Amino acid sequence: MDSPTGAQPPSPARPEWYLRIERFEHADTRKSLWQIFNTLVPYLLLWGAMVHMTYSGLPYWTILLASVPAGFFMVRLFILFHDCAHGSFLGSKRANRIVGYILGILTFTPYDKWRASHWRHHATVADLDRRGSGDFWTLTREEYIGSSRSKRLVYRIARNPLVAFVLGPLFVFLIYQRFPIWTKSRLERNSVHWTNLGIAVMAVGAGLVAGFRTYILIQLPILFIAGMLGLWLFYVQHNFEGVYWARHSEWDRMDAALIGSSFYLLPKPLQWFTGSIGYHFIHHLRPLIPNYSLEACYDSEPELQNVQPLTIKKSLRSLFLHLWDENEKKLIKFSALKSLK
Repeated sequence: MDSPTGAQPPSPARPEWYLRIERFEHADTRKSLWQIFNTLVPYLLLWGAMVHMTYSGLPYWTILLASVPAGFFMVRLFILFHDCAHGSFLGSKRANRIVGYILGILTFTPYDKWRASHWRHHATVADLDRRGSGDFWTLTREEYIGSSRSKRLVYRIARNPLVAFVLGPLFVFLIYQRFPIWTKSRLERNSVHWTNLGIAVMAVGAGLVAGFRTYILIQLPILFIAGMLGLWLFYVQHNFEGVYWARHSEWDRMDAALIGSSFYLLPKPLQWFTGSIGYHFIHHLRPLIPNYSLEACYDSEPELQNVQPLTIKKSLRSLFLHLWDENEKKLIKFSALKSLK
């Protein structure tokens, strides 16, 4: 599933600047190991501190407060997991898979199942005729109007921010990822079972050391915060004003990356915790570029700097974009349906 590499001649579909940024598609083992250290160690130290706080009799709100930075570190662990799934984090496929499985247990995500789904997402992003792999459920205006009342209701519920980002995180990471549904191979199914076993061993081990009640009271808020942040990041990567969607006959891979994927401009601390995933358009252009090289890649090419950044303030408007209008070629609100009829 790894993307092909190798020298290619320039063409309208692959201009010279696109070929030049291929040089960033290589793993730096020292940087990767340092990222594992500066992410996993603080995460475990925060976990230990929260256990100590619990046994010291501190009020639970202090545990919840400490779970916020722990949740951010879990998001960063997931970014490292994500790079392993792309084969870009470490120098060998075997090393990426081993580290990916371990990080998958820590982030409650089966490695091979998620890897396959995510590569399908890369192959189909912004393609209206191939929706459904690793993306948020999106209907066109005409599809919504032609749907039954029950389907419209379900769709409205699914696109409601409270459902997507408050109820969604625990559902996705605690329930959905525990079952091998929509898997296409035995490898994917087995990854679900092995990850479930690893999570069980982790939970039992932590429970025996710190107490099962303590484990649950600490792990759930961390997972909720990390899941909420992660789902929001994934949402704004492909749901924003000016985004690109097209039917398969007109779909263009470069446009899907440059216009169909966002440049989420975050403050430096947030960029660090999110592993520079805000440079998402570059990630879709060259999925084998590891997270620690995305910013350098961006700085190296003026053509990449022409992409309009999405600020945090502007990204919040994405919460109220629900349907794709094929005539206007833009995302619209539910409230716009009346004026468009």
